[in-house]
Amino acid sequence: MFYMKRYVLLFLLISSFSVYAQNTINNYKYVVVPEKFNFLKQNDQYGLNSLTKALLADKGFTVYLDNSELPSEIANNKCQALNADVLEKSGMFTTSLTLLLKDCQGNIVFKSKEGKSREKEYRVSYNLALRDAFTSLDGVPYAYNGATNAQPIQSTVTATTPAAAVNTPNPTTTVSSPAAAATTSPATVNTTAKAVIASSPVTVSTISEKPVQAENTNQQAGTLYAQAIANGYQLIDTTPKIVLTLLKTSVQDYFIASNGVSNGIALKKNNEWFFEYYKGGKLISEKLSVKF
Repeated sequence: MFYMKRYVLLFLLISSFSVYAQNTINNYKYVVVPEKFNFLKQNDQYGLNSLTKALLADKGFTVYLDNSELPSEIANNKCQALNADVLEKSGMFTTSLTLLLKDCQGNIVFKSKEGKSREKEYRVSYNLALRDAFTSLDGVPYAYNGATNAQPIQSTVTATTPAAAVNTPNPTTTVSSPAAAATTSPATVNTTAKAVIASSPVTVSTISEKPVQAENTNQQAGTLYAQAIANGYQLIDTTPKIVLTLLKTSVQDYFIASNGVSNGIALKKNNEWFFEYYKGGKLISEKLSVKF
C-alpha cells in the first residue's frame, strides 16, 4: 500500500510537469488586463492598459479589463485566461517595458523583450516602448487550439485522495475554431498598398516632361513618430494611433504609403516630408512632420 501511494503521487507530479511544459499561448482564448499596472499611479495612465488590450486583441485574443464584467467561462474558472502584466525597468534617459503573460498560478507563459524608447514626453515614450515590446509577440504564431484549462489541484493531498484524483475523468474539451487574428494589421495594409501602387504607379517625382501639379493641403496636426516594422515604418501620433504605414522602396527617402483610406507615396523634398496620393482624380500633397 505504501508503494502504491508513492507511485500515485509520482504520477501526479509527472502529469503536472507535462501539462506545464506544454503550456503555450495557443492554449488560451482569453487574456485579462489589469486596469492599472503596478508601476503607474492611476488607472490606465498614459493609456497603457487600453493599448495593451488593443494590441492583444490585434494578435487574436479575446481581451477583458479586470474591472469589466467577465464571461461565465472565465468567472467560473480563472485558469481559462492568461493574465497580462507590464514591468518597467528604471532608467535615467530610457523607458524600458516588458510584457508578461501568466497563467492562473503565476507561471510565465510568455515574456517579451525589453521595449525601449528615449522620447522625453512620458505618454509618447511609454507607448513607443510598449509597442516595441509587443514586436516579440508578433513573431510568435498564435491560434487558439481549443484547450480547456482545469483549475489547479489542491496542494494538500491526503492519503486517500490521490487515487480518486487519478480516476477523475478529464473534463470534456470543447473545441472551438482557432481565433486567428482577423483585425487589419500593418502587414495587411502593406499588402493592400503594394497591390494598389503596383497596378497604378504614382511617378510624380520622375516625370520630367510635364510634372503633375499637386494640390497642397495643410500640414497634418502634430508630430508623427516613426516606429520600425519588418519592411518599413509605421507613423503614430500621441493618441497613440497608426496614421501612416510606409513600405521601403529601392529609392532612398521614397516610400509606398497608406493611411488605410488612401494609397500613395511618402517622399522627402527639400528636407521636408510629404504624403502624396490621388483623390477624385486630383493629386493631393500633405506635408508631414516626422520624427525618426
